[in-house]
Amino acid sequence: MTNQRYVFFLSDGTGITAETLGGTILTQFEDIDFKKTTLPFINTPDKARNTVDYINHLASQGSRPIVFSTTVSDEIRGILRQCKAQFLDLFDTYLPAIEAELGLKSVHQAGRAHGLADVRRYNARIEAMNYAMEHDDGQSTRDLAKADVILIAPSRCGKTPTTLYLALQHGIFATNFPLTEEDLEAQKLPGSLAGLAGKCFGLTSEAERLHQVRTERRPGSKYASLPQCAYELRQAESLYRRQNVPFINSANMSIEEIAAVIMQEKALRRSPG
Repeated sequence: MTNQRYVFFLSDGTGITAETLGGTILTQFEDIDFKKTTLPFINTPDKARNTVDYINHLASQGSRPIVFSTTVSDEIRGILRQCKAQFLDLFDTYLPAIEAELGLKSVHQAGRAHGLADVRRYNARIEAMNYAMEHDDGQSTRDLAKADVILIAPSRCGKTPTTLYLALQHGIFATNFPLTEEDLEAQKLPGSLAGLAGKCFGLTSEAERLHQVRTERRPGSKYASLPQCAYELRQAESLYRRQNVPFINSANMSIEEIAAVIMQEKALRRSPG
């Protein structure tokens, strides 16, 4: 029987850091149903006390909750520590060691991880996002030479979410093109990508997985049929090899993992920051 445990990500900012670090740690534990809740902007004593009351209420109904906290204020953190939970403060874990190493005290200011402290990097990410949206699914061929990477794949293999993630998270100019049946039969890249094969990266999938995803979109169609999915994936892999385009199977990979592989393969670096 699967165990259930409440998990809270607490922050006086957005909660993204607590979610990311805490969530990564929790992936190492199987057979537990983690009920995750993010509580951001806990930036006053009243909000902190209300949070403690809520967590204690749930604690009284079952197993002790687990709390990941990235609150900067000593006062807020002191209140939150009163909750009846396994309390893991990520700043307490790392800041003292870094302060000792640098011989400096940290500024203890909330919101610095995801604010606009680095305007240059923020603007680069927004510019990359606008580029990705304009060029999504081959909608535009304007200024394709500006692309850092061009994802190609049959429909529904994960091109769009990966492109947007590369843009928003890393400031990479990414675009994507679908491989049509004509492209697959001719074993050639889309005509718009002439001379740009060096920027291309291919995605493939498992036939059963692609069939499932396409069926949700167009049930009962030839497009979603298992034989059609298997055919397109075979042809796509053959095209990648023929055109010397690196590729990966995205079926069992997260967007973060796909993006990391692409960046490593294409030697891409995130925007300055």
